[in-house]
Amino acid sequence: MKRARVAYAGAIHTAFPHAQGLQLADGRVLAEDQVVWLPPFEVGTVIALGLNYAEHAKELSFGKQAEPLAFLKSPQAIIGHRGQTRRPADATFMHYECELAVVIGRTAQDVSVEHALEYVGGYTVANDYVIRDYLENWYRPNLRAKNRDTCTVLGPWLVDASDIPDPNALSLNTRVNGQVTQEGGTQDMVSNVAELVAYLSSFMTLAAGDVILTGTPKGVVDVQVGDTVTTEIEHIGALSSQIVGDATFGIA
Repeated sequence: MKRARVAYAGAIHTAFPHAQGLQLADGRVLAEDQVVWLPPFEVGTVIALGLNYAEHAKELSFGKQAEPLAFLKSPQAIIGHRGQTRRPADATFMHYECELAVVIGRTAQDVSVEHALEYVGGYTVANDYVIRDYLENWYRPNLRAKNRDTCTVLGPWLVDASDIPDPNALSLNTRVNGQVTQEGGTQDMVSNVAELVAYLSSFMTLAAGDVILTGTPKGVVDVQVGDTVTTEIEHIGALSSQIVGDATFGIA
C-alpha cells in the first residue's frame, strides 16, 4: 500500500494515490497542487549514510570507508514533496542525492543481518541536497554541507515493506527540469539495507519512524535557483522539489 500525509483545509490527512492526483481518507479527490505535502510518516531520528555507493565516492574523490559513514539530521532539515529547498547565495556547487529511505517499523536493538528486514516498516524516496563548498576534510559529510534547513526532502509516498520484496534491486534516477542527470540501482550499495539496519542497531536503538537514508549513486550535477529536481525510485514514486534563493526566506 502507498500512502501519504498532506495538509488540506486546516487539517492533516492520510492520502492515497488516485488517477486524478490523490484521495483523502475521507473520500475527497484532489489534484497534487491543492494540498501541502508533508513527509509521509511521523519522522523520528534521521540517520544518513555517506559514500555508500563506490562510484559516487570516486566521483567525489573519496576512498572506500572501513565501515559505514553515518551521521544524524535535525528535524528542520526535513520537508515534503513539492517543497522548496534554499540555495544560499554564496554556494558555488549544490547538488541533489537520490536515495532510498528505509523506515523502521518496530524497535530494533542489536538485530542480525538475517532478521534485519523484519524490522523495516516501509520505504520512501529521499533527496538529500548537499552544498559541496562546505566539505572541509575527510570526514564527509559535515554539518554545514548536509544538515541544512530544507535540504532533505522525503516522500511523496510511504510504501509498505511487504510491497517491496527486494529493496536491493530497485532502479533510481534524478531529473533536473525534466532531463535525466542521474541513474543507478540499489544493487550497487556498498552496504545493503539489511546490513545497514544490523550495523546501526548494534550500537543504537532504532525506533518506529526512524529513517535510514542509504546513499546515492554517481551522477550529481550543480543545481540552480529555479530548477525543479525530481528523484524517482522504482515501485515507490517520484519526489519533486524546487530550488529557491535567499530572498524566498527573507534573507537579503
